[in-house]
Amino acid sequence: MIPQLLSCVFQLSATPRGARLGRLLAVEQLRSWSVRFDKAEPVIAELIANAVTHGRVPGRDFRLTLSVDGAGTLRIELTDTRADRLPDPQAGGGLALVAALADRWAVEVGPAPWKTVWAELDAG
Repeated sequence: MIPQLLSCVFQLSATPRGARLGRLLAVEQLRSWSVRFDKAEPVIAELIANAVTHGRVPGRDFRLTLSVDGAGTLRIELTDTRADRLPDPQAGGGLALVAALADRWAVEVGPAPWKTVWAELDAG
């Protein structure tokens, strides 16, 4: 396992304003790390949009975690409080974009009531 070299976590309101702020903070964080974000930005935007649209519970936030490991792999994690609503990769839409741009992505459930949708983009 390659250790993480860089990591940050943002807790944001599950609202359109929180989504916008999350996108802006993520891009600025990647810029400060000198990480190319041409493929990362649309993946981040889609995962945030899904968390706000499909994972929203009034009064509960979502969490955005960004990390880069020693091999330069960027990991994007979006955690929301709707483990009862899992993404359907067969539905197409935004997840098709995530699947096309990310080198790997998946969903992890738990502990209740959380779920995390993550995507990884390899360096290069």
